[in-house]
Amino acid sequence: MRHFAARRASTAAAAAEAASQRGEDGSVETSAMSAMRVLSLMSGAQAQEMRDLEREYEKVLDTNCIAYALYLKKILEAGDAAKETYSPPPPPPELVFGVGDDDQDGDVDDETTAETDEAVSSQNDVRYNPIWADADEAADLYPRQGSGKGRRELMRPPSLYPQRVPPHLIVQQQQSSPSPTGRGSPVARLRAGHSPATPSSDVSMEDSPSSSELLAGREEKHTASPLSRPAGRARPRGEEDDDDDVAAMLSPEHASSVMGGDGGGDVARRPVVATPKDFVCPITSQVFDDPVTLETGQTYERRAIQEWLDRGNATCPITRHRLHGAHLPSTNYVLKRLIAAWRDQNPAASSSAPTPPPPATTTMDSPAAAAPFKISSPSPDATVSQASAPSPTSVIAQASLDSSVGELRAAVSCLCTSEELADSERSVLRIERLWREAAGAEHVVLAALAKPAVVNGFVEILFNSVSAQVLQVAVFLLAELASRDDAVVQTLTRVDSDVDCLVALFKKGLVEAVSLIHLLSPSPEQLVEMDMADALVATIRRGGGDDDGGAVVKMCVKPKAASVILLSQILVEGGRDSSSPAVAKSALVSERFIRSVAASLEAEQVEERVAAVRILLRCVAEDGHCRSSIVENSALAAVLDAFHVVGDADKFDIVRLLSELLKLKRRSAADRLLRTIKEASSFSMMHTLLVYLQSTTPEQSPVVAGLLLQLDLLVEPRKISMYREEAVDSLIQCLKNSDYPRSQLLAAETIMNLSGKFSSSGRPLSRSSLLKLARVKERHRPSHDLSISRGAGEDEMEEEKAAAEWERKAAYALVSHEFGLVFEALSGCLAAAKNGELFTASLVSAAWLVRMLPLLPDTGVLGAARVCLLRQLVLVLRSGKHGSDRALAMVALRSFMNDREGMHEITTYIKDVLRTLRELKKSSGLAFEMLKLLSDGQESSIDMWNHKELNHADCSSNGEVTSIAYFKGYIFSGHSDGTLKVWEGSENILRLVHESQEHTKAITSLAVLHSEEKLFSGSLDRTIRVWQLRDALRCVEVHDAKDPVQSLAVAAAMACFAPQGSGVKVLSWNNGGGAKVLNASKVVKSMALVHGKLFCGCNDGGVQEIDLASGTIGVIQQGSKRIIGKASPIYSLHLHGDLLYTGSTSLDGASVKIWSSSNYSLVGTIPSSMEVRSLVVSSDLVYLGSRNGVVEIWSREKLTRIGALQAAAGGGGRVQCMAVDADGDVIVVGTSDGRIQAWGLT
Repeated sequence: MRHFAARRASTAAAAAEAASQRGEDGSVETSAMSAMRVLSLMSGAQAQEMRDLEREYEKVLDTNCIAYALYLKKILEAGDAAKETYSPPPPPPELVFGVGDDDQDGDVDDETTAETDEAVSSQNDVRYNPIWADADEAADLYPRQGSGKGRRELMRPPSLYPQRVPPHLIVQQQQSSPSPTGRGSPVARLRAGHSPATPSSDVSMEDSPSSSELLAGREEKHTASPLSRPAGRARPRGEEDDDDDVAAMLSPEHASSVMGGDGGGDVARRPVVATPKDFVCPITSQVFDDPVTLETGQTYERRAIQEWLDRGNATCPITRHRLHGAHLPSTNYVLKRLIAAWRDQNPAASSSAPTPPPPATTTMDSPAAAAPFKISSPSPDATVSQASAPSPTSVIAQASLDSSVGELRAAVSCLCTSEELADSERSVLRIERLWREAAGAEHVVLAALAKPAVVNGFVEILFNSVSAQVLQVAVFLLAELASRDDAVVQTLTRVDSDVDCLVALFKKGLVEAVSLIHLLSPSPEQLVEMDMADALVATIRRGGGDDDGGAVVKMCVKPKAASVILLSQILVEGGRDSSSPAVAKSALVSERFIRSVAASLEAEQVEERVAAVRILLRCVAEDGHCRSSIVENSALAAVLDAFHVVGDADKFDIVRLLSELLKLKRRSAADRLLRTIKEASSFSMMHTLLVYLQSTTPEQSPVVAGLLLQLDLLVEPRKISMYREEAVDSLIQCLKNSDYPRSQLLAAETIMNLSGKFSSSGRPLSRSSLLKLARVKERHRPSHDLSISRGAGEDEMEEEKAAAEWERKAAYALVSHEFGLVFEALSGCLAAAKNGELFTASLVSAAWLVRMLPLLPDTGVLGAARVCLLRQLVLVLRSGKHGSDRALAMVALRSFMNDREGMHEITTYIKDVLRTLRELKKSSGLAFEMLKLLSDGQESSIDMWNHKELNHADCSSNGEVTSIAYFKGYIFSGHSDGTLKVWEGSENILRLVHESQEHTKAITSLAVLHSEEKLFSGSLDRTIRVWQLRDALRCVEVHDAKDPVQSLAVAAAMACFAPQGSGVKVLSWNNGGGAKVLNASKVVKSMALVHGKLFCGCNDGGVQEIDLASGTIGVIQQGSKRIIGKASPIYSLHLHGDLLYTGSTSLDGASVKIWSSSNYSLVGTIPSSMEVRSLVVSSDLVYLGSRNGVVEIWSREKLTRIGALQAAAGGGGRVQCMAVDADGDVIVVGTSDGRIQAWGLT
């Protein structure tokens, strides 16, 4: 090898010396001269000498390789025998330094050569990678010449790796390429989609005068290079001959003839600058135009590596490492800028450097497609014929191109120089037509239009023209130019008035302008200053004109997509400066806007999907009620797929949106959404979140862990789940990490929200539900809490069951991790929390988990919870700053009192606990219960039930208060003049909120249907009205009862009422016919309807149960036949649990009797001596209203009298009606003298 290298160096030195003698600058340039440059400087004799030398070197190398291959074969065949006989291996063959023309055929027979070829082919198939073959080694890939048997084919199978292709064999090919998914500028992302086509040859074969002479006489045809063959297609047998011809053209002899030749010294040559190897794609051997760097660190041309992947390969061509990314990364702009700088410093190299052509997909709405990009090996004959006699098609195409170029120049000249607006407008339309017709010559049109003077001409049109079509076309052309050339963007952004003009046009209705504004990449601060948020919202609401089939132009970036992206940037920037909101809240939460933004979640462009995610996050933050609308109108599959290709910030935004959408009121809806998240993605979403959780920041981990844990809880918790273990462990670590207070707070809130209890606005209800257990809550709630979803009774029961099951699974997953390690973390937060929000969230989480422990399987962690939390809870109970915090501590301590060990440990703090419970017993029923347990039942219940008058109102102008209802902090009262009023409690007086006088006669009965948030009123005017209270009291339905309504009971599908005569009438909402009459022999005074059973209190003192489904009647108490004596009618009837309370006179010694609704047996009596006109029952007390205006209070458990309240002023009025709130804290009384009074339990 050293011998041949010395001979070749001497020949090259002689060529360099001859060049210096001819006056060429070879002193410094020769040292860095490439191989092609050396060949071009050789004379004919020197080139012939170099060809002979290389031919001799090939033969010597082949002869030695064959000899050593046979030697290796002998050693392998004799391997086992040599080991047994311990015979030494045969000596290696001697090296051959000179071979004649017929040595190869004389030394090796046909069989040996065939075997060697087969061995070489097999070796190449396994180990050989032709990408990295050097120029000298590339000669071995092609058939030898000079063989006595003719040209021998190599017969190796097609390589699995892309082949290097000489630059002069590459012509334009149309090839699609996926758009990059990076976060670069919009222009950079579009640039990969339509790069201008440029010539792709280093040294054209037509530039060499000797090429046609050297190629004349050849008749072989050449097939396309391996890159141009479809993936997976078997190569036909006939193509092997074509490969021989390709090899002949690529052989060193052919290269020498083309570049040198006998007359090479007389031909004018351009100096060629060596191209740095880092600037050349290893697959295409061309200078990079769109370089992409893979995760293995290797860089390729986007088109080439995309075709490599499209053929089914999943590894890097160089390192053989597996590629895990689903999409190619974004363009390596650093390398691209270096290449651009190198081209600027070396114009000669840049002019000859090949530039890959544009892909097939283009954003320009052109009827003609771009010329296909092909990698082929043209035959010499074709080259000669094209050089000597062009085809008629090429002549016509060239003439058409020349004509278009001439027309384009004239139009551009008119645009830039004409002072007539009409001429300039016509020029714009003409340029747009030529742009569309410039198939295959976009680079020529781009070069002509990208000049600053032309761009400024288009801007002048935007300033002066009033034609909508011209303005649309001008914006379209500027957008196309800006998407292809950075210089156009710089020209447009150099003057602020140009951008202001575009903003003004957009605000006036030219929606296409927003696409160009997006391509200019303004900063978020500039977008806020432009004050275009309202116009962006309007464009998104209309859909941006994307569906307008009659549009004049089709923008490279759809107006809606650009509007979504820009609006998201404005909202993010506005979120940092909350002093002045960029967009009105009403605009963001409108149904049409949310529907349009949700549709962008399925957009083709990943940036638009991520922008839509940010906008929806802002919508949820503005009004949580829009969650259900977003869930109904969103398809999350595209967003979940984008999760794998976006950056970490975008990933966290997606996780935040999914977590927010899961805060739904109905558990079934949240479960459906979880299944969608789990199954809609093309990849395993749980595994993706697990990987993301392991690499995310501490402040993001709680949100990611919460979502991952909810996905794992979608099924019954398994004993071992790596997703659950990682998620819970991450939450606990965040709770313990005091270096990140924000992370601690998010972790505590995530645990608190895992209970799955949310309002319709997404507000967590864990704290409220725990306070209900302590019988402590806000008495007066705002009106928006009155709106809940419509649902039947069975559906509500299913929802409650699903919610309870979810709460059980979530609590079990948390407390069973590492034997209750979460309690230790929560205890640390309670002890060291400096933030009030962190303290509250940790206390709610601890109280919820402790309360759930008795409901879970025995995991043995109750003792660990006591050890970690008991002392902290006692401290909170004793010295809590807020009453709600003390109530939450009571709920947790009450759970510890369920077993003997817990009660024993609490007694160690008995002094502090008893003193605090005595303070709280007046405001909390749970405190009284705990006090009785700790004091062994010695606490006097009579002293505990104190009532205080809260407020009152005088409605005597409306007559008697005939009916009353209490619901959600509002008091509904019906009056004898037909007026319906709604009251809200304040300090010492009831405040009238709404009033209606749609009834013409007295309202005798009010009933609330809790499942549907509706109020029903029955009146003597023979109507039943249905009311809703949202912003105002509104009657939504009117039903004709055809009889005066004395008493009313309602269910989801029917209403039962007592007419003025005998019997009970059943009116079905779904049946338009008349009412059905039941129990026609009895006069009904009072009734109660529960689960399809109607309980009736009759005028004769009888109590009956009517099954509405079958019509059967069960007698609970027989009525008396009045012959002598007074009647004892059942004035009031109340059902509490399984017990039925009936109120009447005290003729038989007890005015109230308690019955079992299941077996009709008498359970107990209340020995009151007064006539009970009204009766209500709370969880602990029974209130009896009399005709003399007194309300007696009795213990529900012990049936002992506690006290009395004076309702009517001076005792002159009777108690007509009463109502108690759901928790039994407030009792409201209406009297015959028109007074309404409310007492609270203290």
